[in-house]
Amino acid sequence: MTLRRSALSAAATLAVLALASTACTVKSSDGPAATGSAPAAGSSPTKAGGAGTAELADGSGTKVALVPGGAHPYFQPWKQTGIDTGKSLKLGDVAFDETAEWDQQKQNNLLSTLAARGYNAFGVFGVSPTDINTTFADLKSQGFAVASLASCPAGGRNEADFCLSTDVELAAYKAAQAAIEAMGGKGALVHVTGNNVDANTRLRMKGVEKAVKETGGKVTLLQTITDIDKDLQTAQKAVSDLLAAKGAQIQGIVSTAYNPAVAAAEAVRESGSKAKVVAIDDDAKILSSIKDGSVSATVVQNPVGQADIGTWALALLQSKQCTMAKPGQIVDSGSFVVTKANVGTYDEARKAKTAELKKQFADTYLSCG
Repeated sequence: MTLRRSALSAAATLAVLALASTACTVKSSDGPAATGSAPAAGSSPTKAGGAGTAELADGSGTKVALVPGGAHPYFQPWKQTGIDTGKSLKLGDVAFDETAEWDQQKQNNLLSTLAARGYNAFGVFGVSPTDINTTFADLKSQGFAVASLASCPAGGRNEADFCLSTDVELAAYKAAQAAIEAMGGKGALVHVTGNNVDANTRLRMKGVEKAVKETGGKVTLLQTITDIDKDLQTAQKAVSDLLAAKGAQIQGIVSTAYNPAVAAAEAVRESGSKAKVVAIDDDAKILSSIKDGSVSATVVQNPVGQADIGTWALALLQSKQCTMAKPGQIVDSGSFVVTKANVGTYDEARKAKTAELKKQFADTYLSCG
């Protein structure tokens, strides 16, 4: 779902660790501040600051709107997470709203409507990566705090306060590596993914191609099938046609979009194909397929962390208690390889990543007085 160039370098990670002992604390609402350690997974810190401890004294004036680009299963965790985080921080309100169609102008109209209803902080998955910066700049000009969630604008420039998104190139690279391992390091791999014109898709293709190239010719990319994430029916037909035409040639299928992942899992199981499948996200069908062995692995993202941290940081920004140390900061929200070995425990790693990200925001990305 997301766009972010391979961003947090090893040097940047070391810089974060170096700052941890001297920067601010993160304090949850039910415990004392703890310097130099991450809060418990799932907690909702209310202190942050690059130069001190800025407690969110009153969030009642902040009304956060979480706005996906359109209807998609990926965004469903945003709804409850926003509600829970809003209650924990005692915000004025947290709303989850989406348009019926994936259309940038319709999303812009929805954002205007929400602003007219009093919402003053926005976490947005932009429909058009090439045009969303104009929308972000307009919201910022009205005095609103803005986060780009689950997708960053194309071109490396972000007009929102920050972008918290999966590094999709890295996630696709991990998925392709897992598929290649499941294939025994050789054979023909097929990549099924989303909209060809989407900058996210181009980055995913780049990640898969990188993993294939690293095999030195032992694995070939037989085909990349795009534009099949519109709905499950479209994906099912595409994967079914693929197996009917080229099934005997295929040793592995890697999916970097939600509907194709579910379709590939179903098609391989029902057809008896020997192709190794690596999926994306943690749909119940995919997880059950990992347990029964028809899917080798999946790469899950962190929508809960995006909504939780996004809402929390937006509240600190909109209340004017904090600013971004680097406006437009791009942050990887994490991706995690799930196999039969960790299918029952992977969510603990995701929760730990969310706690780590909150500390990084407090120690490095936010400046609070």
